[in-house]
Amino acid sequence: MSMIDNDWLPAIQGEFRKPYYRELYTFVREEYSRTVVYPPAEDIFNAFHFTPLSEVKVLLLGQDPYHNVNQAHGLSFSVLPEQKEIPPSLQNIYKELHDDLGCYIPNNGYLKKWADQGVLLLNTVLTVRAHQANSHQGRGWEQFTDAVIQAVNAQDRPIVYLLWGRPAQSKIPMLTNPKHLILTAPHPSPLSAYRGFFGCRHFSKANAFLEEHGIAPIDWQIENI
Repeated sequence: MSMIDNDWLPAIQGEFRKPYYRELYTFVREEYSRTVVYPPAEDIFNAFHFTPLSEVKVLLLGQDPYHNVNQAHGLSFSVLPEQKEIPPSLQNIYKELHDDLGCYIPNNGYLKKWADQGVLLLNTVLTVRAHQANSHQGRGWEQFTDAVIQAVNAQDRPIVYLLWGRPAQSKIPMLTNPKHLILTAPHPSPLSAYRGFFGCRHFSKANAFLEEHGIAPIDWQIENI
């Protein structure tokens, strides 16, 4: 794993010394040595590398990494630029962006532009076996990413949470900072997007909140490659 070395480290380094994390590290290392695991090991912590804690404006919480080739690279909902097949949930995110802000629908699913602007694209589980969804759930990642969420909650400035679907919304009791905005909607997957994700206007609401507090909004448009 490519270790975290920016301003996230003081906030979460205590986790690395806990028994659960040592067990998690051993499990993940063994998984990479004996089977195919996504994302590539050097990409596991990309969400932290690309979006320092001091720069977080929005936390967009996903669940499990994509489990097919050339997809997961450490950012929730994002796929590598060479992957031309955009996952269905991301297709629906793009549709909502089009309806909400007029963004055109790009030809790729590479969301690093968002991460570079302060959107923490965090999954609750950071690794997965190839073609086996949820195969690394319950191994310790959830405890680690809860600590990450708590570190964001402790930031004394306006931050927006985009919580789509029940698993993401289960984190709401942890979010106690009155300076922060919590936006909830059904998950953008094809199974639930029509139950209220479409029309939620979370992207414009997030930007309005940031601008109200003197913070530069997110440019949500992903360009074609």
